[in-house]
Amino acid sequence: MDNPQDLVRDHTIYACVMGSRAFGLATEDSDTDRRGVFLAPTPLYWRFEKPPTHVEGPADEQFGWELERFCELALRANPNILECLHSPLVEHVTDTGRELLALRGAFLSRQAHETFARYALGQRKKLDADVRTHGAPRWKHAMHLLRLLACCRDLLLTGELTLDVGAGREPLLAVKRGEVPWPEVESRMTRLAEECEAAAARTPLPPEPDRRRVEDFLYRARRASALQAYADDQVVHGVVRGVDARQG
Repeated sequence: MDNPQDLVRDHTIYACVMGSRAFGLATEDSDTDRRGVFLAPTPLYWRFEKPPTHVEGPADEQFGWELERFCELALRANPNILECLHSPLVEHVTDTGRELLALRGAFLSRQAHETFARYALGQRKKLDADVRTHGAPRWKHAMHLLRLLACCRDLLLTGELTLDVGAGREPLLAVKRGEVPWPEVESRMTRLAEECEAAAARTPLPPEPDRRRVEDFLYRARRASALQAYADDQVVHGVVRGVDARQG
């Protein structure tokens, strides 16, 4: 494979905007983070060198996952992957991409509580280290941690993942600007974590994701890709045979 970025250019099935813009927290200086899913042609897997599981670029702030890797991470309730599936800012989607989006509910399970909480704990430790070292946290990261915890709580309560913070925009941006004292931010984080625990005890989410549905979808996508490659090969060889016959 000469250039992995060609997979993003030619085989993307779903592309969206993530980050502050998807969360409803964008300001004038916000970047545009683009994420996507590409379906590597099935024949590429018949070689010793396999397609990449992810690709950076080709644009700045752009990152894409191969479909199988994306599904694996989503089944593990990876917070970044699940949020990518629920972005309100979809820029590109194919028929296969629409099938993927229709499966969003199949990826959701009670496992989200553990993965979101584990990620939040890691971020909290980093913020605490910043406070000990520099006297203050990275306020932007503190804002996003509060957003993540609220998102997790609402997911566990409702069974639905919603990214846009809605009315929470201004209080969160005040945190980003450093206008809220750190002890108060800590208190909010602790309270949200406790609310997540309480919501997990009565969540409507199933214990496990629907792995079978996702696997059936992946099989269909791979099979369709193989059949399309075969059809394209037949057309090419048919043209070549036709040229040879005329020349003969």
